[in-house]
Amino acid sequence: MSDNPTSADDQQERLCTIPSVIGHYLAGFTDGEGSFNISFRRRKDYHFSWKVSACFNISQKERSILEIAQRYLGCGTIRPRPDGVWYYEVNTLGDIQRNVIPFFKQFPFLSQKKQRDFAIFCKIVPLLLAREHLLPEGVKKILSLRRVMNDGGKRKFSEEEILQMYRESSETIRQTPHQDAEKI
Repeated sequence: MSDNPTSADDQQERLCTIPSVIGHYLAGFTDGEGSFNISFRRRKDYHFSWKVSACFNISQKERSILEIAQRYLGCGTIRPRPDGVWYYEVNTLGDIQRNVIPFFKQFPFLSQKKQRDFAIFCKIVPLLLAREHLLPEGVKKILSLRRVMNDGGKRKFSEEEILQMYRESSETIRQTPHQDAEKI
């Protein structure tokens, strides 16, 4: 959350300036080509060995369509992939909370699958902002919510692998002096 008392007003004003036809077009396009993801990446430099990230992305051969999304969402980056496809992504929690989520709440999806994935994404983002992913119970909750996103999708690491690393990291932290506890 922002400490700026006008941030909600600014956000609403930004959303009101988006032409309805563009908002609905981008929602429809995202319904077919976009994705909301929660990923766990191994990190040796983290106390708990995992970086938990939220990401919204769209892949497309035409960069111009992604530029429209970037312009109206007011955030994110566009980069080329080696296969000739362009990739637009927003992976900053603040941008997701302030821009992506309000946009798709104003311009909702038609498909049940995308509605479901987005609703779950909207439940997980506040957990990440509250840093619940740093605690085993928070990780379990995030994994449980994420389980059905993208129809279970192909995952690099199983839930058991992730939870095992959290257990091992927690045990290591309990055995070490807590002088670095604030870095967790």
